[in-house]
Amino acid sequence: MKSLAELAEIKARMQNKVVLREGSGDIRVVVGMATCGIAAGARPVLNAFVEEVSNSGLSDKVTVTQTGCIGICQFEPVVEVFEADKPKVTYVKMTPDKAKEVVEKHLKGGKVITEYTISNI
Repeated sequence: MKSLAELAEIKARMQNKVVLREGSGDIRVVVGMATCGIAAGARPVLNAFVEEVSNSGLSDKVTVTQTGCIGICQFEPVVEVFEADKPKVTYVKMTPDKAKEVVEKHLKGGKVITEYTISNI
């Protein structure tokens, strides 16, 4: 960073991601970010969700956030998807690639990827 203009550009670029995490969309994606989740790779999963939701134009519909321990450490990284009037979906053993697929097929397309859910374990 060499100038205030460059700093302003970085702020503008990152502001979209901060707003995304704090949004009020109809769908809420919650990534478990306790010590066990972070150790299992939850941070790249969270970043992949934030980036893909933003890139897919779903920022007005989907909120991506984080929480502490979800309670099923052996299945970390764990991601829960909450939608109004639908049962919660719990995705387990997530990776950034799986997160991208969940955005495309579930959040955008409306189809739960059952092979990534806890009910499939």
